[in-house]
Amino acid sequence: MKKIFTLLLILPMILTSCNKEATQAMNNNSQSFNDSKTITSNIDDFTYNNNSSSNVQNTPQNISLPLKPYTDIRQTFSSESKIFQVGEFDPKDIITFTFNEGTVLKGSEGLQKKILENGKNPGLLIKSLHEKGITGEGVNVGIIDQNLLINHPEFKDKIKEYYDTGCNMPDIIGSMHGPAVISILAGDTIGVAPEANVYYAAVPSWLGDSKYYADGLNWIIDQNKNLPESEKIRVVSVSASPSGDNFSFTKNQELWDKAVLNAQNEGILVIDYSENDKTHFITAAYYDPQNPDDITLCKAGYPSSPSSLPNKNLIGVPCSFRTVAEEYVTGICSYEYFGQGGLSFAVPYAAGVLALGWQVNPDLDKDTIMKLLFDTCYINRDGSRIINPSAFIDRINGLK
Repeated sequence: MKKIFTLLLILPMILTSCNKEATQAMNNNSQSFNDSKTITSNIDDFTYNNNSSSNVQNTPQNISLPLKPYTDIRQTFSSESKIFQVGEFDPKDIITFTFNEGTVLKGSEGLQKKILENGKNPGLLIKSLHEKGITGEGVNVGIIDQNLLINHPEFKDKIKEYYDTGCNMPDIIGSMHGPAVISILAGDTIGVAPEANVYYAAVPSWLGDSKYYADGLNWIIDQNKNLPESEKIRVVSVSASPSGDNFSFTKNQELWDKAVLNAQNEGILVIDYSENDKTHFITAAYYDPQNPDDITLCKAGYPSSPSSLPNKNLIGVPCSFRTVAEEYVTGICSYEYFGQGGLSFAVPYAAGVLALGWQVNPDLDKDTIMKLLFDTCYINRDGSRIINPSAFIDRINGLK
């Protein structure tokens, strides 16, 4: 019993996203409500043309509802569904909520299911690239993130090797973060690069010690040294900032910096959001949930707090309105939807796009492929650079 009680104390830390940017954005309530009107007003057809059997009811604007836009309403560890009744929420806000398959929004079940299913689409014409056979097939990538239960059907066949750096968690307990990032990168129905191979290093991010991240990266480097030239690990996705001035990681940052340098010397591209322009070149963006493939509607920032992106060294990558894999306890595999995801989701998305590029031309080195990624960005009216997968692949094809 003591062990179970301890787990219940630790799990909330494991299930929470590491991204401070998203937290700050969601806490900006004044901006959230103003901008949520913009987002939700664009989904009227999406909401009220739903042909499911559920009865979606419009809520008068002068009624104050318990559930505000961008609320996290996921079912927790209870075996019972988390149920919200008609009148507790406005159906127009569902697309902004964070929920999972254990959440029930009475009267809007059909709409909720449709939003969750649509959230599996990576957007930006990624699915069109898959239809052309560009799936990241044969490309080896690395992920360093929280502990993972490896048998979720979304990604169980993608993991080449799994290494635990010292999470010290029971084998039956997973995390929120791990399944989310691997499904975004390489998931069967969710992933940007669904046929990439993953070398996964599990780390206890909640300890705030960069040593575990360094150990994970050094393990990936060692794995890479044993691979033939045609099967080298190309990129490592790290949804954290193990180095720099931050309050999350306070110990052994120098070990991470050293490991990153070693990886780069081995030709491996590392993506994180430390204070290092060689690794931190990805930032948050979001697409229009009704038109996820239309890059001209993609904006930098978060749905609750859009922003321009004047920094030419950063690329905006979609991380909101996304569905990801979920498995907190062995064998209970499901999905959860994020109306507003964190920067954590942008990193594996970008790594997946790069894996698509390396499938098309495996001879590209990390510096060349990075230049192509920047050169092919879509630049919207405010000057923000947005990742542009189809233009990126077209440019690589043009090099042949």
